[in-house]
Amino acid sequence: VFQSYALYPQMNIYDNIAFSLQVRKVPKKEIDKKVHHVAELLGLENLLKQRPKNLSGGQRQRVAIGNAIIREPKVLLMDEPLSNLDAKLRTQMRVELAGIHKALGNTIIYVTHDQTEAMTLGDRIVVMNQGAVQQADTPQNLYDYPCNIFVAGFIGSPQMNFLDGTLQKNGDTYVVDLDGTVIPLPQEKTADGKLAAYVGKSLKVGIRPEDMKDDEEFLEKHPSSHIDTEVEVSELMGAEIYLYLTYKGQNLMARVAPTSKSRRGDKVTMAMDTHKIHLFDPETELTLLN
Repeated sequence: VFQSYALYPQMNIYDNIAFSLQVRKVPKKEIDKKVHHVAELLGLENLLKQRPKNLSGGQRQRVAIGNAIIREPKVLLMDEPLSNLDAKLRTQMRVELAGIHKALGNTIIYVTHDQTEAMTLGDRIVVMNQGAVQQADTPQNLYDYPCNIFVAGFIGSPQMNFLDGTLQKNGDTYVVDLDGTVIPLPQEKTADGKLAAYVGKSLKVGIRPEDMKDDEEFLEKHPSSHIDTEVEVSELMGAEIYLYLTYKGQNLMARVAPTSKSRRGDKVTMAMDTHKIHLFDPETELTLLN
């Protein structure tokens, strides 16, 4: 399934879908039966006599999918099939693609730059950077256990925050010094001793926007991980607010409740969920702690 639909403009929708069977000299009766089955699956029954130019982008994309699946392949390769559609149609087509996949039951290799598509459609995702595979895993594992800074920053919307920090050890507890603010790490996550070699060294500290909050309940629940920030921009998204913050010259973002009173110019104390802190080696960019 091509990004550009790749339909024959001089043919109607019936012939576009049937074309691969026609060139294989499949009997007409069988072609007719399969075309109508595919058209029903894709909601194209009333459009079979139309030409591609008369169809919307979403309808053309469904015709392109029909052209591919009528051959009943074991594997479908979809090359950014939704990138030419507007945002609303992309969301609708994602739902339709998931339904088509369930109905067909075959394997789909789906190429996309849109991580939302990857996270919602994929059973397994391969994250690539400049042609090299970074990590191959389930969507949830990629989100919770990224193997390096690239995967951590790529998966998740809005993307993970990265702060400069130094690893220290106070007794049995490892702590991260964020330019004067010391945040202890959960002992159960550091008990394997793998961080011992990094004590005194600089690290990249990762925290997702949804794991930083400004409400009283969250601040009380995480008393040891408060940082003092200033709000640069407050974006009301309806169900939540995006706070763009600065902390000692470093930029941060937090997803907070719509009831938050934090606004531009306010000095705001934020708390981090220390169980959700990620640590990365700044040189190799590999993950040290998830």
